[in-house]
Amino acid sequence: MSSDAIQHPDAVALADRAGELLACMRSAEASLGALLVEIEQRGVMELFGYRSVARLLEHLADVPRQAAERTVKRARALNAGRTLDGSPIPAVAPATGVAARAGRLSNPMIDTIVDVLTHVPVEHRDSAEENLLTFAEEAGHKQVAALGARILAHLDPDGREPDAAEPVVPARELFLRRKRTGMWELNGTFDDETGTRASALLDALAERRTTDEGPDFRTLPQRYGDAFSDALDLALNSPDLPMQAGERAHVMVAVSLEDLKSGVGRATLGDTGEMTAAEARVHACDSMIIPAVLGEKSEPLNLGRLRRLISAGLRRALFLRDRGCAFPGCHRPPRHCQGHHIRHWADGGPTDLNNLVLLCAHHHRLMHRSGWEVRIAPDGLPEFLPPTFIDKRRKPRRNSLHEPLPFAA
Repeated sequence: MSSDAIQHPDAVALADRAGELLACMRSAEASLGALLVEIEQRGVMELFGYRSVARLLEHLADVPRQAAERTVKRARALNAGRTLDGSPIPAVAPATGVAARAGRLSNPMIDTIVDVLTHVPVEHRDSAEENLLTFAEEAGHKQVAALGARILAHLDPDGREPDAAEPVVPARELFLRRKRTGMWELNGTFDDETGTRASALLDALAERRTTDEGPDFRTLPQRYGDAFSDALDLALNSPDLPMQAGERAHVMVAVSLEDLKSGVGRATLGDTGEMTAAEARVHACDSMIIPAVLGEKSEPLNLGRLRRLISAGLRRALFLRDRGCAFPGCHRPPRHCQGHHIRHWADGGPTDLNNLVLLCAHHHRLMHRSGWEVRIAPDGLPEFLPPTFIDKRRKPRRNSLHEPLPFAA
């Protein structure tokens, strides 16, 4: 933003007006919370016939039940109440409630302060709340949360005592089912350690891929979906993968020889799934998917075996030569890559170093579906020819991101 825009008088006036409206909204919401607590004390059933204040708010405000319950929970923390027998219930954060009704605090800030104070011993709660509110005048809710963590660490440096009732085995559940559309649905619940490790892995694999083909316009969910697929490839390529019926885990694909050569048609994936013949060509290059090539009468002409196409020794040579995905601008390391036949083996292409190139899953599919071409240059290294819509001259390009081998002189 330019300095002229910052100093524009209209910008200042508009920002001030927005601040005033935000303060009014926050004040009104906090006052509504205090009123809801009062209704709860006086008896929502007797006054309105509703079982709870949250249900009443759900209908009065036309909001989802979860939103109404969050508002009531926040109001109880900021305002003192009473039990059914009339005993007082002190507010967790009474000073925060005063500041909220003055319109000075956002809901995320209120929730952050309340969450911290809930874990602070009662005898230290007033001083902790004063420190948090003072800091909140100049900082955002994330910074206040960090201060709250330091306060809790100071008050209880040893942390919470382990609960003897906690299960020894972490709670982990995963559900995977195939829908009628052929898409798969995945959901699950994991302990904090497993979730943290999964998040770190997917974050690393879901980085944007800005290469010579252009910027990466995938959404975050799309990048996470591709990252999960890449994580499966890494696991399937692991030499430590457990055996199934004497073999490493695999999926069998059945496709006719004619469809495999043309890339047009369908292939059977596993027991019930399907994929296009073009996708089968991708996996037939180098994958833990075993291609079963069928003749005109569906008789098996060629049943692939794991590592049939690229042996362990040839794969190591490919790793040493390409040092990772060879596509221009791609940073993926060798363990994230697959071997791609420059001339497809279904078309008679040999399985040797001069007909292979290392590609990550994304660029492997790109080579099968776009106008990009790859060849081995006279110096023995792969080079890529872009489609004409990218470069009319189709000037060859190489990946210069991977460090070459430090050959001795």
